[in-house]
Amino acid sequence: MSRPSAYLDHAATTDVHPDVVAAVADEMRRVGNPSSLHAHGRAARRRVEEHRERLAAAIGARPSDVVFTGSGTESDNLALKGLYWARRARDPRRTRVLVSAIEHHAVLDAARWLQRTQGAQVTWLPVDAVGRVRVDALQEAVERDPSSVAVVSVMWANNEVGTLQPVGEIAAVCRSHGIPLHADAVQVLGQRPLDVSVPGPDAVSLSGHKLGGPMGVGALVAPASLEITPLLHGGGQERDIRSGTVDAASIVGMALAVEYAVAEQPSRAEHMAALRDRLVEGILRHVPGSRLTGDPDPAGRLPGNAHLAFDGCEADALLMLLDAEGVSCSTGSACSSGVPEPSHVLRAMGDDAAAVSSLRFSFGRTSTAQDVTTVLRVLPGAVTRARAAGRLSRRGA
Repeated sequence: MSRPSAYLDHAATTDVHPDVVAAVADEMRRVGNPSSLHAHGRAARRRVEEHRERLAAAIGARPSDVVFTGSGTESDNLALKGLYWARRARDPRRTRVLVSAIEHHAVLDAARWLQRTQGAQVTWLPVDAVGRVRVDALQEAVERDPSSVAVVSVMWANNEVGTLQPVGEIAAVCRSHGIPLHADAVQVLGQRPLDVSVPGPDAVSLSGHKLGGPMGVGALVAPASLEITPLLHGGGQERDIRSGTVDAASIVGMALAVEYAVAEQPSRAEHMAALRDRLVEGILRHVPGSRLTGDPDPAGRLPGNAHLAFDGCEADALLMLLDAEGVSCSTGSACSSGVPEPSHVLRAMGDDAAAVSSLRFSFGRTSTAQDVTTVLRVLPGAVTRARAAGRLSRRGA
């Protein structure tokens, strides 16, 4: 008899929606480059534009705002580097880049690269103990010299601890000084309402596979009036800021996934939050030395996120013990998995102990009560073994 398994790493990637699978397969059976002028190419272009319109309508954007990319990482890089280059080209004084200290590595490493090779001066915006960006620190950093700031980037919701950011307040500060704000919304779409027609960030990054679409496709949502220098040069596709053959099948899949995620968001959020709360309550009750990290107020974090620290455990060891029991979770960002270093998010929050002893359990559309039951059944024993291994390791050292 096979052992029950529980997939609780939906923040890394989630199930592709069955209707999306069917639509992508159907599109892949068609032929035609959307940039070709013949009938097959025009038909492919029409399908791409129809689905661009559908994605835009779902999030309150104009179709011309949507630039398709190959991933959320590419969207982040295009926004940060492209806005920096464009703004500095117009005004050489604009060398400052303001980035929160808890960003995804797609933003962190892009900012570090700009600092290392492009003359950028990066200010790392601090966060409070629950992982929320301090708006007062942002305002102080901007007002020190507004004319020197090229771009600000703050994620909409943190991918590790799930804390929601005060994006509206941050946007108001940036808007008052004419500074573009970029927000990575990869985690928030489908879990919280997202309407870009409401005054907020100027550029928003999305990713298909985080919300039920295929891997290998993302989008940067930004008005055509916002000048962005391209990363890629070639055929001039996607408003001339993202050259490359347009992937019609992936675009169809992403657009449908966004539609479903937005339409189902209220019920999905309620479903995930109920499972999350049951898991957190069970862990805190049955696993001594465990504690919730991030915002303890459910309204202040993503409904599908449960991030907990286990005192005396090494997160990587605990992760593998759970994996052996059929439970899939994460020590943080999937893009950083396998790298034995403390979480930069927890360290920025001032919680060095949690930085090496925390796991993220994340829920999705297909998560079930049985997933929670499985985790609660195997986790206490795994924690006990991880702590014992840690004591032996320290004694041996």
